[in-house]
Amino acid sequence: MLTLAVGVVHTGGAAAGDMPNEEARVDVVYENATFARRDVGLSKFRNTLKVDIDRQLGRRGAFDDVGVNLKLRGTFDGVYRLNEDTYGNKAGGAVRLENTVGIPGSSVAHGDGLGSPTNPLTAGLAGLPGGGAFGFNSTDPSAPRYNPNEGMAVLGEHLHRTDGGVAFAVPVRPCDKDSRGCIKDYLDATRQELESPEFNDRWDFIREAYVTGSVPFDDGSALFMKVGKQQVVWGRTDLFRVLDVINPVDYSRNNIYDELQDIRIPMWIMQAEYRAGATETFDDLNFAVVWNFDKFRPHNIGQCGSPNVILDAGCFMRGMKNLWDNGGTVANFANLGLPGLAATDFGPNQIGIRKAHLPSWSLSNTQLGVKLEGQKSGVGFSLNALTYRSQLPSLRGGIPANNPFDPVGAVDTQPQPHPYPYLIAFDVHFPRVNLIGGSMDLQVDAIKSVFRLEAALTEGEEFPNGLRKRLFSESRVFRYVVGWDRPTFIPFLNKTRAFLISAQLFGQHLLDHELEDRPLGKVGMPDWKDNNIFTLLLKGFYMNDRLSPQVIMAHDFRGEATTIAPSIDWLVSDNLKLTVGANVKVGRGARKFDDCRTCNPFHPFSASPGQGPNDGSLGLGGFEPLGRFRAGPIGMAQEEDELQFVLQYKF
Repeated sequence: MLTLAVGVVHTGGAAAGDMPNEEARVDVVYENATFARRDVGLSKFRNTLKVDIDRQLGRRGAFDDVGVNLKLRGTFDGVYRLNEDTYGNKAGGAVRLENTVGIPGSSVAHGDGLGSPTNPLTAGLAGLPGGGAFGFNSTDPSAPRYNPNEGMAVLGEHLHRTDGGVAFAVPVRPCDKDSRGCIKDYLDATRQELESPEFNDRWDFIREAYVTGSVPFDDGSALFMKVGKQQVVWGRTDLFRVLDVINPVDYSRNNIYDELQDIRIPMWIMQAEYRAGATETFDDLNFAVVWNFDKFRPHNIGQCGSPNVILDAGCFMRGMKNLWDNGGTVANFANLGLPGLAATDFGPNQIGIRKAHLPSWSLSNTQLGVKLEGQKSGVGFSLNALTYRSQLPSLRGGIPANNPFDPVGAVDTQPQPHPYPYLIAFDVHFPRVNLIGGSMDLQVDAIKSVFRLEAALTEGEEFPNGLRKRLFSESRVFRYVVGWDRPTFIPFLNKTRAFLISAQLFGQHLLDHELEDRPLGKVGMPDWKDNNIFTLLLKGFYMNDRLSPQVIMAHDFRGEATTIAPSIDWLVSDNLKLTVGANVKVGRGARKFDDCRTCNPFHPFSASPGQGPNDGSLGLGGFEPLGRFRAGPIGMAQEEDELQFVLQYKF
C-alpha cells in the first residue's frame, strides 16, 4: 500500500476541527492475467494498472462525512499482437461453405453460390444479373462494395460443423484493419481499442469518480448523497443478474466469469438515500432514488475476432452487417427441387443488419430507479423499481430491402427497397424496459446458514420470434435467484478452518413465450420458456488464510452445459498475490433451431411446395443463427477451455 500526504489550505467555511483527515489514501495495484486456450494458444495477456484514491474531508457546510473517491484503470492486452494469427491483424483467411445439393465440388468458396458463373448447377439462371449472383462482388477490387474471400471465418466454425444448416463468412480482423461488418458506434473497435479498452472517447480509464456526503437531521435520520461515475449494486447474488441491472457489463473481459465488480461499466449516476433508521415497525429503513443521467451504453458483448464473444453473438452480428453492406454467400440456403440445398449468393441491401440505433442523450433516455430497503427481526429486504434501456440488442425486422429475384431490385445501382414479411433483414434497437422486484436476506442460526432471495418482473424486453412477420416480439420476463451460504467444517480436508459453501439457483420464465410445431420443426422463440442455472462455490482456507483453494461450478439445465473452474489463490506476501486456475466446459454444446430458410419473404421465388405468401417458416433449422439462445452462454463456450494465471502486486 502506498499512502500519500496531501496538504490542504484552509480558506474558510468548515472549522479546522471538522477536518479530521488531511491525507489521501492511494492504492496502486498491477495485475497480469495470462490465459491459454485449448487448440488456440494464448487467449489473454492482459496487463492492468489500477489506482484507487480515497480522501475523507469530514464536514463541509451542511454535509457530514464528505468523501472523494477516484479509481483509475488502464489495460494493455498483448494477445492481439502476440497471437495475431488468431485475434489480430492476420486473423482469418479464405473460407469454403457447405453446399448439400449433391453435385461434385459442391463445397463452394465465399462468392461461389447460386447464380455464379463458376457453379455449373446454376450458371445462367434466367432473370439473374450477370457477373455474379444478385450483385455480389468478390472478384473486382476496383468495384464498390468489394467483399473478397480473405480475413474470414465461417460463422460458428470453432463450435460445430455446418451440418446442413446455414452459415456465412464473417470478417474477424480489427475494424481498422478490415472495416467489413463493423457496426458504427457499437461493434467497430480498432486494434488499439481492443487491446486498451479503457482509452476511448468515453474516458473509461476514469473507472470511478464520485463524491459522497450526508446531511443529518435532528431526529437522527440523514440524507446520504453519492454523485459521479460509479457502480450501483442492487443485487444480493453473484454471476447472473436479476436486480443488479443499472450498470451495463463488459462481457468481452472474460465472458461471465469475472467478478461483477470488475466487469460492470461505471456510469455517471446520482444516488440520494433517505436513511430513516429505526422506526416503530422496522429496525432500519431507507429510501433511495437512483438517476442514471449518463449517455446510454449497452453491454459489451465482444467484437468478433476477439477472445471473448458471449453467445458468439458479436460474430453473428458482424457477419450479418457484412451481408447487408457488401453481399455474400450463405451456405445451404436455396431449395432447387434437388436433393440438398444450394449455397446462395446475396447482394448488398438484401439480407443482414442495416444499422444500430443507439439512443442519443436526452432526458427521456435517462434511467430512473427507486428502492425501499430495510430490516425487520434480522431479515433484510428491499423493494425495487427501475425504468431503463435494455443493455442487450434487439433485432427488429421489417426494414426496407431489395428483392434479389427482381431483375431491377437486384441491381445495387437501381434499388427498389421495400419491407418484406419474415425477411432476415434487421436494425438493432435497445428498447425501453420497466422492472419491479425485490430481495431478501434471511439468517437461520439453527443451521448456520444465510439465504438470499431475489426476484424481478420486467416488461418491454424483446426476443427473436419466427412466428412474427418482423421476426421479434415482446415478452414479460420473471427472473429469480435463491442463494444459500454456509460455513462448513470438512474435517478430512481441514480440521481447524471452515469451508465456505455457496449455492445459487437462477431461474428465468418468459410469460409471453410463443412456440409452434411446423412441418419441418419448431418455430417461434428460440429462448427457453423456462430455464434454470445452478451454481456452486466451495472455498477453503489454509496457512493462516494465505492459501485459498476453491472450485466454482455452473450448470445450465436446458442448455445441458456445465462449466467447472478450480483455482488456488496464494498470498505470497502482503503485497503479492498469485492465482492459478482453469475453466473447463462440458456438455452438449451447439443446439439447432429454425433458421428462417423457409420463411418465404420473396413469394413465389422463395416458396417451398404448397407454401403461401404469408405462411411463415416451415421450421427447417440448423445451428445458426438461433441455436445460440438454446445453448446459452456456457454451451456456446464449449471450445473455450483455458488455463489461467493471474499475478497481482500492490505497491
